[in-house]
Amino acid sequence: MNADLVVERPAGLYVPAGDFYIDPWRPVDRALITHAHADHARSGHARYLASEPGERVLRSRLGAIDLQTLPYGESLTINDAKVSFFPAGHVLGSSQIRIEVGGQVWVVSGDYKLDPDPTCAAFEPVTCHTFITESTFGLPVYQWQDSSEVFAQINQWWRSNAAEQQASVLYCYSFGKAQRIIAGVDASIGPIICHGSAQGLNQAYRESGVSLPATLSVTELADKASVRNALVIAPPSAASTPWIKRFGLHGDAFASGWMLLRGARRRRALDRGFVLSDHADWPGLQKAIAATGAQRVIVTHGYEAVMIRWLEEQGLQAGAFRTEFTGDTGAQDD
Repeated sequence: MNADLVVERPAGLYVPAGDFYIDPWRPVDRALITHAHADHARSGHARYLASEPGERVLRSRLGAIDLQTLPYGESLTINDAKVSFFPAGHVLGSSQIRIEVGGQVWVVSGDYKLDPDPTCAAFEPVTCHTFITESTFGLPVYQWQDSSEVFAQINQWWRSNAAEQQASVLYCYSFGKAQRIIAGVDASIGPIICHGSAQGLNQAYRESGVSLPATLSVTELADKASVRNALVIAPPSAASTPWIKRFGLHGDAFASGWMLLRGARRRRALDRGFVLSDHADWPGLQKAIAATGAQRVIVTHGYEAVMIRWLEEQGLQAGAFRTEFTGDTGAQDD
């Protein structure tokens, strides 16, 4: 029986044949990064390897790091392991990492979605023997509406608030979700104002070749009257802060896959909840897994037990890795 290409260690997911880690949560010598969200890309590693499209956002988040990048689809041999990066469709630069050793192929998916998103490369299935998948929304209840319909709902809500001469504050994660929303809404309705945590990332996206409508920081506003028909993009942590209070009376909403559940909307006590996720829903997870042709699937963060049971019902070998990845929990401004 072939040895596992990826194993669990205290520092994270380790590839013995290459002597490197994937998205480690403790400092290591060499880290391969699937994407720049804070639960996958941490500071403190000696050397980093990531996809070329994600370079600017990764540097924006981690600062001065020893970073090597690789274009999607190109391979690099590290010791006895051949590695390559393929689009995951999650956020700008997000990647699945393909590892080949002695004819065996494993793919570490990181986080991914199958829904269209103009701000990042689309998910690309990679054939493999073993697939390591997330399961953030790994329950049958999680099935997403078409994103074009969600953006139509956001635009309608924004127009309604603008007609009442009040700002529309939309809470979302600063990296990925914010840029997807900015690219998807109707910018003719009014100005788009971004919290500083998103505005810097907007610039990194633009420098990476992603087209986004103009966005303003709050310091660039001419006067208070200019916010009355504005869409305000802010992280969840900004709620009830002095930064938010400067917009006066406003409508508020949150964009997340968790908004599918009424209880989640009630707990946040917001006017609206828009169901928009950067993770695959239940059908998306099933489709992505099937497309790999993998006979073995290892599940990470999310609803592992439910996903493993479904995988075994399909006749696949299934298991789980214990990781410190959080997915779209709302615990971070990602």
